[in-house]
Amino acid sequence: MPTPLPRHESGETVSPQWQSLKPAEPEFDVAVIGGGSAGYAAARTAAGLGARVVVIEGGDEVGGLCILRGCMPSKSLLESAHRWHDIRRAREFGLVAKAVEVNMECVQARKKHLIGGFAAYRQKQLRNGKFTFLRARASFLDANTLLLQRGRKQELLTASAFIIATGSVITRVPVPGLWETGYLTSDTALNADSIPKRLAVLGGGVIAVELGQFFARVGARTTLLQRSKRIVRNYDPDVSAELERAFKAEGIDVRTGVKLLEVRKTGKGKKIFFQRGRKQEEIVVDEILYALGREPALAGLNLDRAGVMLEEGKLRVSGTMATSAPHIFAVGDTVGPYEVVHIAIQQGEVAARNAVDHVRGDHEVPEKIDYRLKAVVTFTDPEIAMVGLTETEAAERKIDHLTASYPFNDHGKAQIGGHEFGFVKLIAEKSRGEIIGAEIIGPHASDLIHELIAVMRYRGTVHELAAMPHYHPTLAEIITYPAEEIAEKIPPSPTPAAFSELIPRQG
Repeated sequence: MPTPLPRHESGETVSPQWQSLKPAEPEFDVAVIGGGSAGYAAARTAAGLGARVVVIEGGDEVGGLCILRGCMPSKSLLESAHRWHDIRRAREFGLVAKAVEVNMECVQARKKHLIGGFAAYRQKQLRNGKFTFLRARASFLDANTLLLQRGRKQELLTASAFIIATGSVITRVPVPGLWETGYLTSDTALNADSIPKRLAVLGGGVIAVELGQFFARVGARTTLLQRSKRIVRNYDPDVSAELERAFKAEGIDVRTGVKLLEVRKTGKGKKIFFQRGRKQEEIVVDEILYALGREPALAGLNLDRAGVMLEEGKLRVSGTMATSAPHIFAVGDTVGPYEVVHIAIQQGEVAARNAVDHVRGDHEVPEKIDYRLKAVVTFTDPEIAMVGLTETEAAERKIDHLTASYPFNDHGKAQIGGHEFGFVKLIAEKSRGEIIGAEIIGPHASDLIHELIAVMRYRGTVHELAAMPHYHPTLAEIITYPAEEIAEKIPPSPTPAAFSELIPRQG
C-alpha cells in the first residue's frame, strides 16, 4: 500500500526525503491513473493477467467523462428533444397531440436518475475489481514513483509500469470578452434548467451539433458559428453538407468560415462580433454555448519528472500505446486520435497487455492498436455513423477505390417513417471489392453501421454484402443498394464455400 510521508506535530508534511522512504521493490506491477472507461478497461485487463494493479482516481466524482459529462447525459437530453420533435410532427402521421410541452426540470430529473445508476455501477466495478482502488490526485516524483494527495494527506506509491487515463478538459480558446461576458460549456450545458430564447453555439464539431440541435428542438433560436468551412469536418464533405441541409430545414442558422472577433455584454443580451470572408457580422443572443473542443487533462501530473516528453503540449504514443518512456503508457482522451469510448477501451486493453509484458520482461513483439475498424457516431437527427476510411482518407492514402451512395428519401421504409434526409455510402477497394469504409447519415445510423462493421471485420466484399438477404421493408436493406452498384463494376473474386456446406449433415 502507499507509503505515508512523515508529518510535523502541526500536521504539515515534512519536506520529503522521499527517496529513503521508497520500498525496495515496487508495490504494484501496474498503476492506472484515471478510473474512466479506458482506465477501468486497462485495470481489468492487467489484473486478469495476474498483475498487481492499482487504479488511482482523483476527480471530484467517480465514473469517467462518458458517464458523468459526456456520452450518456448528452444522449439522455437528446432523446427527450428528438421525442419532442416527433410529437410536433404528429399531424403528418394523422395524429393529434394536445397539451404537450417541454419541462426542463423533468428532463433533467430523468437524466440525473439515469446517470446516477450508470455511475453507481462503474463505482461498484472499481471498488469490487481484482485490483486496488484509491481516491487521490497523483503526480510523478520520478519514473517509478507517484505522490498521492488526499486532502492534506500525502503518500508515496511505486509501480513498475503506468497507464495514464486522465481524460480531457475543455480547451480554452481565447475569444476577447467571452470570459467576462459569461457562457455555457459542454459540461454546464448538460445541467441547464432553462431554455434561452436565443443561443449561439461556438463550434461545429460533435458536441456543438448535438447540443446545438438539442437546444434548438426544445425552443431556442439557435445559431452555429463554425470556424472551418463546414460542420462535422471529421466526416466527408457530402455528409457535412447533408447535416447542414437538415439543420437549416428545421430553422438552425449555420454559419461557417467564421472568425470570432469579440464578445460584449449589452442591455439587449450578449453581442458576438465575427468575420466571414471580408464581411464583418454580429448577432445578439441570450446565451452562448462554448463548444470549441477538448484537450488532454495532463495538468499536475509532472510528466517531465517521469521522462515523458510532450510535443506542443500533447502526449504522443506509439502503436503500442507507449509514451516516450517505455514503461509509461497513455490511453483514451489523453492521446486520441478518436475520442470515443469503445476505442478508448480498446486502447486500454492493448496498453494493459503491453504493460504487463514489459514488467515481466517479455521480449516478444508488443501488440499494436488496430484502427482499421474505427467507428464514430454523432447522435444528431439525422444520425451520422462511419466505420473505417472515409472517401477523403482513401484518396489521401492513394488507395484505388470506388464509392457509391443511395439516399434515404428514395427508400420505401424511410419514406414511411418520414425520414427526408441522409444517405448510405460505401467505399470499396477496386481489386476485389473489399469494403474499406462506410458512412451513413440518416435514421438509426448508429445501429445500421454495425452490419458494415461485421462485414469489414471479416474483410467482406461488396459482392458478398449484395448477396446477403435483407428483409423487406426495413431500413437495413438500403445498405445493399450501393453494394450492388459497386459490385457491377468489379469482377467477383472466387466465392468461398457456402456456410451451409461447412456444416456436417445429420444422420
